[in-house]
Amino acid sequence: MTTVVQAGVKATDPLRPEPAKVIEVIAETANIKTFHIAFDEPSLMEAFTFLPGQIGQLGILGAGESTFAISSAPSGRDGIEFSVMKTGVVTSAIHELRAGDPVAVRAPLGCAFPTDDWRGKNIVLVGGGIGMAPLRSLLFYLLDNRGDYGDLTLVYGARTPEDLCYADNRRDWEERPDLDFTATIDTVCSTWDGCVGLVPSVVEEKAPSPDNSVAVTCGPPIMIRYALESLEKMGFREEQVYTTLERRMKCGIGLCGRCNLGPKYVCTDGPVFSLTELRALPNGL
Repeated sequence: MTTVVQAGVKATDPLRPEPAKVIEVIAETANIKTFHIAFDEPSLMEAFTFLPGQIGQLGILGAGESTFAISSAPSGRDGIEFSVMKTGVVTSAIHELRAGDPVAVRAPLGCAFPTDDWRGKNIVLVGGGIGMAPLRSLLFYLLDNRGDYGDLTLVYGARTPEDLCYADNRRDWEERPDLDFTATIDTVCSTWDGCVGLVPSVVEEKAPSPDNSVAVTCGPPIMIRYALESLEKMGFREEQVYTTLERRMKCGIGLCGRCNLGPKYVCTDGPVFSLTELRALPNGL
């Protein structure tokens, strides 16, 4: 099965960074921040659309730019959000940003989750750490269109309670009767009275049925590896499982060649791939 590419309406030129400003900075964890950003041109912000799974380039003059999943709700019109883990020179510079600071944005880029193909299906989301960023956008979309989908299950985990992102969202998700949400941490902690266990193990305990279902997993590579094994054990076929590979990207438009996997470029053919597609590519997963 080939991933269906669903591009948002590009109100921006992907070759030209658009001037924008930071509206709000939210400290998610000790090394992850979410940046709420709006284009300087109001009409551009009003016209901007994207779909869950798509990515963008966030840049700072003098520091460079990096690729991140758009983590906000596709239905939002007051800005877009990127959740950024501090890992290197560019992300360290981004973490120094404050409200009002100028940035440059190229978005939306890449393909989205094939949500049209999933209508009527049960959706299982499996996330870990910063990997919740693309799943957050996808979950917003699914909840905004709740009547189009079957059962929704989300298992989201991290090493410790302090490593879990999106505290306000998690409180909302826990209260929704139409979402089966489980937050988990790896080991017992005195400040945590919720679920304890590695994400793949928790998914197996919940045992979502593969019948008429789709599973999406995003997170650290080791988590994805074991989550895929768990999903396979439960009967999910390769064509029912999706993930994203945005960490491999650099330029975002298929020019630098850094993200190629055989004949595919992650930034233009992805970042969303089905497991069927990935296992047909060299070093795909």
